[in-house]
Amino acid sequence: MSYPSNQNFSTQNMQSDRPLLIAVIFLVVIGLMSIFSASAPKCLEMGLNPTRFLIQQMLGVIVGFIGLKFLSNFHYKKLIMYTLPFTIFVIVMLILVKIMGTTVNGAQRWINIGPMSLQPSEFAKPAVVMLLAAVFYKNPILLDNNKIVTAFIPILIMIGLIFIQPNLSMVILLLATSAAIYICAGGSIQLILWAGGLMIPLMLLKGLRGYQSSRITTWLHPEADPLGAGYNIIQSLVAFASGGLYGVGYGSSKQKLAWLPEAHTDFIYAVIGEEHGFIGCLLIICLFWTILQRGFTIAVKCQDMYGKLLALGLTFSICFQGFLNMWVASSFVPATGVPMPFISYGGSSVMVSLWMIGILLNISKDNVKKVRFGNVRNIQ
Repeated sequence: MSYPSNQNFSTQNMQSDRPLLIAVIFLVVIGLMSIFSASAPKCLEMGLNPTRFLIQQMLGVIVGFIGLKFLSNFHYKKLIMYTLPFTIFVIVMLILVKIMGTTVNGAQRWINIGPMSLQPSEFAKPAVVMLLAAVFYKNPILLDNNKIVTAFIPILIMIGLIFIQPNLSMVILLLATSAAIYICAGGSIQLILWAGGLMIPLMLLKGLRGYQSSRITTWLHPEADPLGAGYNIIQSLVAFASGGLYGVGYGSSKQKLAWLPEAHTDFIYAVIGEEHGFIGCLLIICLFWTILQRGFTIAVKCQDMYGKLLALGLTFSICFQGFLNMWVASSFVPATGVPMPFISYGGSSVMVSLWMIGILLNISKDNVKKVRFGNVRNIQ
């Protein structure tokens, strides 16, 4: 059986990973519902339209899905030529944040561009993944000599600019993602352990600001200051306890009314736990686990090292951030202020997360193309 040699194997006509896309759509829908439920009372208290945060989030979702559609049809290998310009763009944006950024709750993390407010640190997540994937797939020798320092210079610059905002949670996420990609590219686990062993004490002794250090103490003993530093986590745990197995019902959360700060952002998982109970929380865990499983499957099936590292880094970044948010809300780790991808309020977060999923979907399409092509060659 013959097959035309000039057949176009464009990924645009291939089917992407459907379970991954379905899990993401479910998370986005749950996020929009939860944001409206958690933010409406706050908007009414401020004299604003109760759907204000929902509408703003929907704009981010629309832009995110437009980017997801484009990137799912844009061959991921072409991203290599845009890696350096994109990294420079992110660094410039982070510098502009320090110069003219907006300060909220003591953190200077946002920059206003016309009617939009962007958080440039969110763009650092795909920038780090793209940069390391482009370096390690082509130059594995960097894993064995001191040139690796040169490869990490742009990443260290981004991390430094993010740390002084301050945004320690994003720093932790970027460092963890970098370590994961480095190890999967064949790097030394021992080197990562040594680096972590040196960095953590340094940050604890000299790098952490006062409120960051107090978060660790508060995590260990929140009851020591129930109306101060321990207030947020105590109210979050009360929300989970109130929800029980099935929850109190959508829109019926009491903690969001006056007791749980940042109910639509950092602690939105607690609101979900109160309104939908253990069942709702388990659903969120299963959806992120689906993304983790499908993303790693895409990485394993990919035939080239660049695609493998890209898929692994994007999947790890999204899922680690999601589970970190759950751990914080459940008091398994100290509070970090990291939003939950696809669910927490934040246009930049949902937009960038959807773009990252778009790249994953494109890699999955390329896997399908190669499988089909291989089957055709086998029957010729």
